Amino acid sequence: MRQFDKTIISCAVTGAIHTPTMSPHLPITAEEIASEAIAAADAGASIVHLHVRDEETGEPITDLDLFREVAERVAAGCDAVVQPTTGGAPTMAPEERIRVVPELEPEMASCNMGSINFGLYQLVEKYDEFEYDWEADYLSGTRDLIFRNTFEDLETILPVFDDHGTMPELEVYDVGHLYNAKHLLDRGLLSTPLHIQFVMGIHGGIGASAKNLTHLVDVADDLFGDDFSFSVIGAGRNEFPLGTQGVSMGGNARVGLEDNLYLERGRLAESNAELVEKMVRLTQEVTGRDVATPAETREFLGLKGQDATNF
Repeated sequence: MRQFDKTIISCAVTGAIHTPTMSPHLPITAEEIASEAIAAADAGASIVHLHVRDEETGEPITDLDLFREVAERVAAGCDAVVQPTTGGAPTMAPEERIRVVPELEPEMASCNMGSINFGLYQLVEKYDEFEYDWEADYLSGTRDLIFRNTFEDLETILPVFDDHGTMPELEVYDVGHLYNAKHLLDRGLLSTPLHIQFVMGIHGGIGASAKNLTHLVDVADDLFGDDFSFSVIGAGRNEFPLGTQGVSMGGNARVGLEDNLYLERGRLAESNAELVEKMVRLTQEVTGRDVATPAETREFLGLKGQDATNF
């Protein structure tokens, strides 16, 4: 694993998992998403991971005009690395999800390393009623859903990253996805150093446990040696335990309302910034390391810089 004396904190601002009924604090409009991203950067996040939503209903979409508005607002308000999703929502086709890269030519974007079942249907039982009609159907529909990222999809998607100078952050939902990444690296479709985001606790992917995170890092070490860095996402209540473990292992952490709605048991987070502030505090207390600035993050990851983007 690559060594870095700072810790990179990423913030996933709104995502495509949680729905408006689940929290009144989930940002929906472009203005809200951008404001939350800027506040998260001010709190210590050097990367802000962005999705967009229908501004009337909160449904996840891939509207390029909204992506542009959010990216431009964030770039005007802070110097964090703007990282749009190419994961979108699990219901979206890869061809739809990748369009944001040629549109914005960002420094970095997420890139999923394989297909999985992506179950959100179990969340329906937690709510007696939903604010919008689409929510229950969206969640329950994942009972029979494959989040598609086939080898052919990746063979099509990865050259788009390369064509626009955008670094892919490799979203790894299970151990097999690391072997997918090694296969793509051997074929020249990926280049080192890699930056891997371990996504843990999604129903259909690897479970969110300390043992599993250790195993993922061990496998990545075997496959990539000192040519990778990693960050970790712990879904829901696992956000801070796994984030703390990840940074104590020399890695990095992602927090945000995409992944977790709660600041502590029974208490909804009122903003993304609250989640970032807690992760920054835990990082400093547990490791003694400072969090990386956006400039330090860009240098470590070898990003092209905000001036080279198309927003």
